[in-house]
Amino acid sequence: MRLRTDYRHWHMVATRWRDIDIYAHVNNVEYYTWFDTVVQSWLIEQGLLDLGSSDPIGLVVETGCRYAAPIGFPQNLDIGLSVARIGNSSVTYHLGIFPQGEVAAAAEGHFTHVYVDRAGRRPVSLPPRWRSALETLLE
Repeated sequence: MRLRTDYRHWHMVATRWRDIDIYAHVNNVEYYTWFDTVVQSWLIEQGLLDLGSSDPIGLVVETGCRYAAPIGFPQNLDIGLSVARIGNSSVTYHLGIFPQGEVAAAAEGHFTHVYVDRAGRRPVSLPPRWRSALETLLE
């Protein structure tokens, strides 16, 4: 598992009662929601993404998660974000989920966006402003 120092940006998330399943731990589908929320929030904060009008937009083409420890409710989490790879029209993000105050990750994930034009949904080259911002997150 990656270390806290491997991540370039942090986002805090609090677990919700509805996140836990009958086994009293957060259901795996919530991890993917957190990953997507952290990446999209960072893009919005950077002024790169406007949900109604941005062009290009990112489509998730691959995702995965490894689990190391259960997460429950109530619990505050630090979710780290970094960029593993920037291609011509794609970006692979790494994310780590750390219970606040913990050194070890409870889970780590990745997902790849392919950036496409909004209307035709065909891959496009990342604009220079996007590339420059994403490079600040490179591992």
